[in-house]
Amino acid sequence: MKEAEREAGATQGAQFGTRSQDPKIIPWAEGRRPTAEPPGRPWSADFQPEQYGAVISPSSVKSCGGWMVMGEPGREEYKIQSFDAETQQLLKTALKEPGAVDLEKVANVIVDHSLQDCVFSKEAGRMCYAIIQAESKQAGQSVFRRGLLNRLQQEYQAREQLRARSLQGWVCYVTFICNIFDYLRVNNMPMMALVNPVYDCLFRLAQPDSLSKEEEVDCLVLQLHRVGEQLEKMNRQRMDELFVLIRDGFLLPSGLSSLAQLLLLEIIEFRAAGWKTTPAAHKYYYSEVSD
Repeated sequence: MKEAEREAGATQGAQFGTRSQDPKIIPWAEGRRPTAEPPGRPWSADFQPEQYGAVISPSSVKSCGGWMVMGEPGREEYKIQSFDAETQQLLKTALKEPGAVDLEKVANVIVDHSLQDCVFSKEAGRMCYAIIQAESKQAGQSVFRRGLLNRLQQEYQAREQLRARSLQGWVCYVTFICNIFDYLRVNNMPMMALVNPVYDCLFRLAQPDSLSKEEEVDCLVLQLHRVGEQLEKMNRQRMDELFVLIRDGFLLPSGLSSLAQLLLLEIIEFRAAGWKTTPAAHKYYYSEVSD
């Protein structure tokens, strides 16, 4: 198979939620280097930011759930209340002296905890960003980032089994990967290796059997609020296809709760308004939810 045909097949498979027939699947952490080509091709998570003049930075400042950030940038101190004492020490060391700990172990610890604690999974990307920054600054390496992406890819490939085994674990995973997508950037652009996987997760949440579960509807809407606008800029066609599913789901004759219908209608109007909430919509939807 020629390279162009292989790439075309992989792209088509990603767009429609099908698996590529080509057994040569490029790991997220070992993809292509960043280029000036349009979005849609994975880039390498192994390249050194300094080599290309790239700066990894969070998309915006976020509040944190179970932990806090204090101090000046580069001098963060984390209060991680949901971990045991030994793990807290491991994470604190990773943040201050990343070369002194096993960063692949740290990546696994963070992913494992994110799959169990949805509050932590909502903001774990900030911790991952800080560790990546510290490692890049002190050692010029990307061991943690590579371990993180490899683990995310493993969970992504087994996402149906995860959903069948634990609905909460599945919702936490989607929340976590969207959080990572939101925080980790190169040259102020999202990580291309994560665009289609994030889309695939959201497409799964928009299937009829998922829309019948309020936990998955809530996750779908929350993540679209968080990263929907960014995703649309990277691939408008897939966002259009996703909202076809959401609109069809909204019109399901049965199996959709009143709250799920309200949430879906809100996100449809949110996107139609340019990914913004109008004052009238805010008053209507939030009063409805509170009631």
